[in-house]
Amino acid sequence: MNKKYWFKNKDYGLGWTPANVAGWIVLAVHGLAIVAVGFYAEYSGVLYTEPQKFFMLVGAIFFLLLVICWKTGEPLKWQWGQNQSKKFHKK
Repeated sequence: MNKKYWFKNKDYGLGWTPANVAGWIVLAVHGLAIVAVGFYAEYSGVLYTEPQKFFMLVGAIFFLLLVICWKTGEPLKWQWGQNQSKKFHKK
């Protein structure tokens, strides 16, 4: 099965990085959503009167990003860099 992933595994550690335009768009929308929540919290006073509401919104946005990465990304696994065979035998 040739599935085109939006997010690929990072070379080192655990996590994903955008693999194509769709992944970058998701990441940009995520960043804009975080900025929008920040502006909303600042101008409405929610950050000072109800900080739990602000943190719930930010947490929900990050959870949504995690779900999108999980559904559209490569299976998550720990990486220690490229395989030695890939490093020395480039074609």
